Amino acid sequence: MKIFNNKEEEKMRKKIVTAMLFIGSALIFAGTSMALEFSADMVMTAEGHKMTGKMFAKGDLSRMEMTSEGQRMITIARADKKVIWNLMPEENIYMEMPLNPKQMPKTEIKGEIDRKLVGSETIDGHPTNKYLITYKDGTATEKVYQWWATDINFPVKTADVNNTWAQEFKNVKVGSQPNSLFEVPKGYQKMQIPGMPSNMMR
Repeated sequence: MKIFNNKEEEKMRKKIVTAMLFIGSALIFAGTSMALEFSADMVMTAEGHKMTGKMFAKGDLSRMEMTSEGQRMITIARADKKVIWNLMPEENIYMEMPLNPKQMPKTEIKGEIDRKLVGSETIDGHPTNKYLITYKDGTATEKVYQWWATDINFPVKTADVNNTWAQEFKNVKVGSQPNSLFEVPKGYQKMQIPGMPSNMMR
């Protein structure tokens, strides 16, 4: 197990926080994505920042590969093992965190209290129904738009009504995914950062 010095620790903390935001957004707003076996390109924008990546899903297993500020990170969520692995390919290291099953996506957005059909559009070649969704986030009430592709039964785009963030899936390809995508590759070393709570994802 690798333990980092202060400079390395700060760098890793930044990467981990970025990954947590990335996977948190995906798990909350991907809707029923985990019901499919598929691969897709993903584009996320938030307050002027853009992250691109790929997503793979196989039942209750998911893998997200992202690039942000030139840094590549892979996040694997294993609901069967109740664990999340954050991989840093450049360093051949990974961090393990617990996965609360309640974080996994459901048919509805987490905290959803209302869903209204407001139109239809074509997104990335898919016919979609556009919904205005109201959900509770703690004590706050939030609203998002969601574009649900009727041909593949999948939410290809979700965006805040105030345009502060958006998540879009492109080039969605439904089909079998190899099991190896959802495992930590051989040669990766598990890392430990002093002061990083082990239950931070709960």
